Amino acid sequence: MQTNLAQWARESKLGQEADDILRRCVHCGFCTATCPTYQVLGDELDGPRGRIYLIKEVLEGKEPTQATQQHLDRCLTCRNCETTCPSGVEYGHLVDIGRQLVEEKVKRPLVQRVQRALLREGLTSRFFAPAYKLGQSLREWLPETLQRKVIAPRPVGPRPVTSGHARQILLLSGCVQPTMMPSIDAATIRVLDRLGIGTQVVAGAGCCGALSFHLDDQERARAQMRLNIDAWLPHIESGKIEAIVMNASGCGAMVAEYAHHLRDDPVYLPKAEKIVSFVRDVAQVVSPHALALAQHIDVSKLPKRPVFHPPCTLQHWQGLRPESEQLLSSLGMSLQTFNESHLCCGSGGAYSVLQPEISTALRDRKLEHLNAAEPDMMLSSNIGCIGHLQSGTNTPVRHWIEAVDAALK
Repeated sequence: MQTNLAQWARESKLGQEADDILRRCVHCGFCTATCPTYQVLGDELDGPRGRIYLIKEVLEGKEPTQATQQHLDRCLTCRNCETTCPSGVEYGHLVDIGRQLVEEKVKRPLVQRVQRALLREGLTSRFFAPAYKLGQSLREWLPETLQRKVIAPRPVGPRPVTSGHARQILLLSGCVQPTMMPSIDAATIRVLDRLGIGTQVVAGAGCCGALSFHLDDQERARAQMRLNIDAWLPHIESGKIEAIVMNASGCGAMVAEYAHHLRDDPVYLPKAEKIVSFVRDVAQVVSPHALALAQHIDVSKLPKRPVFHPPCTLQHWQGLRPESEQLLSSLGMSLQTFNESHLCCGSGGAYSVLQPEISTALRDRKLEHLNAAEPDMMLSSNIGCIGHLQSGTNTPVRHWIEAVDAALK
């Protein structure tokens, strides 16, 4: 793609980065065929190629409008297009730049500004846990639409004391998972304990930054990244920690890119690179011990016809879908196949709140394919996908580590 950047863009580091990405695009349109929003809306400007043109126009000096902003907002940042692209276009990084530039030039309507601020502040606030638990206690009296958004509490079970294990890992507690689905962390700790691996949750570490980053506050997100780095780094440098383990692929995808997001910070870039080198999805930690773990599993307690929904942050961002599915198969699960497994379920963090019509259409499309496999349980590896899919089905939707934990002898 040929570009003719405006002078301000040529002199900007962001502009130069965007120009390098833009020039790799060859207009082939393969990305359009696998873009979830294009599948729903059928609008060229709601596909990667169209959004690339919009960002190109902004960099070339055309003033963006609220329509420009809306088309960029509708992107789920699933990066399915990157998996499809034959030219290696880093669309995810490009749309981050485009959104930042447009956000600086286009003032959002008041309703949008308030909504986004409430999501940024509320979901990471200390008030979120008591508010959510109140919602759970009143769940049966809530309207059906709200009821499906509030996940019924599940038994957490005992958490073993794992400080005595020679092998130790750090676990990101995150912002909403400990409140919405504490059973995921508890199951992770128990499974790793069975493998002789101890788990530590470090005080001072919190939200990975993804929520703020994708809600137009990239600087706040970088501040959250620095806080996590400061909390984790002393433990890493002690030599007693072998990995920072992620059991939410959305958080894992974000933390794995800390060095990219802090690339202009000379103080934190080397620290971020160190942290990134220790980041592992929980499947990567368990996989080498699959045969040993299988000895501890009562196969009769595993789901009989499970399906595994690979989150976009697992398969397109991190490329870890094969390892996850192979692990589940080696542990005795008979995974059922289904169509369009590559397509986003429509969760996208806060996307289901900000773009409910598109999000619901994608959820229902995904569930139609999942249900065609006649599963007795749907498995995934990201809290957002799990909650979003569960809001549209009565079939149990669980993190795969919960299913493994439930089958331990």
